This record gives sequence, structure tokens and C-alpha cells, in this order.
Amino acid sequence: MGRYRTPTALAAASLLLTALCAGQAPAAAPPGRVDIDPVVAGQLDDAITAAMRRAAIPGVGVGLWIDGDDSYVRSFGTSDKATGVPFKTDMHTRIGSVTKTFAITAVLQLVDDGKVRLDAPVSTYLDGVPGGERITVRQLADMRSGLYNYTEDPRWLATFKADPHRAWTPRELLAIAFRHHADFPPGARWEYSNTNTVLLGVLVEKISGQPLHTYLKQHVFEPAGLAATSLPTGAEIASPFVHGYTNFTPDGATVDASTWNPSWGWAAGAVTSTMDDLRSWVPTLVSGRLPDGERLLEPATQAQRLRVLPTGYPDVRYGLGIADIDGWVGHNGELPGYETIAVRLPQARATLVIVVNSDVDGKFGSLSGLIANAVTKIVTPEHVWALPAAAQPSAVPEPSTPATAPKPNS
Repeated sequence: MGRYRTPTALAAASLLLTALCAGQAPAAAPPGRVDIDPVVAGQLDDAITAAMRRAAIPGVGVGLWIDGDDSYVRSFGTSDKATGVPFKTDMHTRIGSVTKTFAITAVLQLVDDGKVRLDAPVSTYLDGVPGGERITVRQLADMRSGLYNYTEDPRWLATFKADPHRAWTPRELLAIAFRHHADFPPGARWEYSNTNTVLLGVLVEKISGQPLHTYLKQHVFEPAGLAATSLPTGAEIASPFVHGYTNFTPDGATVDASTWNPSWGWAAGAVTSTMDDLRSWVPTLVSGRLPDGERLLEPATQAQRLRVLPTGYPDVRYGLGIADIDGWVGHNGELPGYETIAVRLPQARATLVIVVNSDVDGKFGSLSGLIANAVTKIVTPEHVWALPAAAQPSAVPEPSTPATAPKPNS
């Protein structure tokens, strides 16, 4: 679940499904197996380009890898509408709420180190959290704390919209959330809130004694071999990069958001990466093992991470910074101009990464979800990506969302 939505969405994670007829499905493969032959590849090409035309998507990158077997890696459209430079699969992109998979990994490493306990109140480690003596670290990581999502605050939304280049500190973001009453008692239900992950980012810094971007580089990105992945300290993004387009603007005009400052998402949504790095990361995330066979997390901790629980939405379950959408395990993410899905279907040994350089969803809902739906209808008809809008991480949520209704995720 990862989407920052444009005021229509600015949270960092949403999983929305728009049904798209993607042509005729191929002959059924043996159970649990995905075959990518030229016929299937052609069907995927046609389905993706049809979805792009319908939703006016500038550019799309799609990678589907089967361990030790076939792969389908394609890019379509343009990465820069001003110059017409084609979208390429090696370009850097902003991954929105997929960031949460990295931030929660850092927390779980501290658990393995004996420095943090999942079921300890967050007040054990951090002062100033309203109700912190009743909210556990686990409830923050699995989105059950009840803390208000700061990206839904109307004043914050107006400020961001007026100046998307502004830098935000984690403490500023938490102060916005803490001005609001909790949405529900800790553990009462599931509700996506970027506040949870920002608070856990502060916890990582406090316990490790390192800035979050440094900790992630040394303990997550480098061990996992993710040379093109980083948590920016400002608006930087490495070249070559995908330009992202959003209509989260005062007049609703669509603009290039690639230089907007993602610090408002920080631990919840500011990481930049590439399709190749995400291809490598997702199996590591789901298995708990690094590419060299060493452990990313201890087996017992990884088992707890994968203990995904119901969210209240059909076929959508959530664990410790990880989602399960009808069998696809990983996360999605959105922030103004960018949408990403990075997931794995373990029984098929299949990894799927989708990058879209627009969050102008309109009537189609999540654009990355639209593409994922088209792809999975063809290759895994028994496991079709279909994320309800209310469970979808958004780039920037509507401030008018009723307190009793499920809120968009980032």
C-alpha cells in the first residue's frame, strides 16, 4: 500500500483497482507457474499501451521476472514531456510509500539487535507522543496505532500546495499530527497513516544514533546491493531520472513535480530508486535474506513481519511495513508525479515492478494499479491486483475524508 495522493491525494501509499480488459488470457499454465512466451509478451504490450492511451499516462516501466527463467522488461512512452526523452527502465524515480519497506526494516534490525522491542510502548523510546504509553512499536509498524495522518491536515495540505519545494523536518510533521485527537484506540483497527512511519524513522535515529539516510545506506541499501537507492536529504534525484507529472496545483494544471521536495514524506515516502534495484529488493524483503544468502533479519523477526493481518478490505492484508494484495507481497507507493508498485508472488517465484510518471488519476483511479491490474489479469489470473480506493496509499489525501472512514495510504 503505498501511495501519496494528490489532494486528491498526499499520503504515501494507495492500492486502487480499476478493471481493465486486457485482451484474451493465455492458455492456463501449471498451477503456481508463470510463463512469459512471445505470445504473452505481445498481450502484455497491447494491454499496457491500451491502458496508457485510456488514462493519458506519459510513461510506464514494467518488469516481471521469474526466478531463473523468463522475464518481461519494457518501457513505454516518455520520461520528459518537454524534451520527448523516452522512458527507460534504468532511470531513477521517486518510489513513495515503498519507502516504508526500508524504514520498517531498519526498525526490525534494531529489534534483532535487542535495542527495540516490538511490543513495548513507543514511550519507552520517545517522549511527547500522545498516548505513547499505550501505542506499541508493532502497532506503528502495522498501521494500527490510531494516530492521525498528518498528510490529511487541511492546513498542511494548503501549505504544501502553495509551496511544494519547502523542506519539512520530521518534528514539524509529527507536530501537525499530534495537534489532532487519535482516530481510534490503539489496536482497534487498521488505518494507513504516514505519521506511524515518520515516528518510527525518528525512533531509528534516536536508538541508532545515526541520521536515517545514513543508517539505511549502511545497514539496508549497501548490504542489499542497492547502489541506485537512497533517502534524499533534500529534493535531489540522481540522473538519469524520470520526470513526474501531477495536477496537485492551485489551479489544477498538470506540472512537472520532479524537483518538488519530498521531505514531507521522509521515512514514509521519500526514497528514490530504480526498477533494477527494486527487482533485487523485493525478493530480499519477502525472504528476509540478502542476495549473498546472509540474513537481512532473523528468521523469527521475518516471520513476524510476514504475519499479515486483515485490513477490513477483501484480499488486502498488512504486516510490519509490508502488504499482501491477493497474494502479491510487497508495497506500492505514490507521491505527486510518481506511482510505484514493487511486489512478489512467492509461489510463482515472480517479482513485479511497475513505475508510472504521473498521479493524475482522474476517473481511472491509481494509474499504477491500472497497469498492475492489466498485467496480472494476463499472467496470474488467479492473483489479480485489485486494491480498493480506500486502501490505496495516496499521493495527497482529501482533507474532507470523514474520521470514521478508512483513509488513503501512502
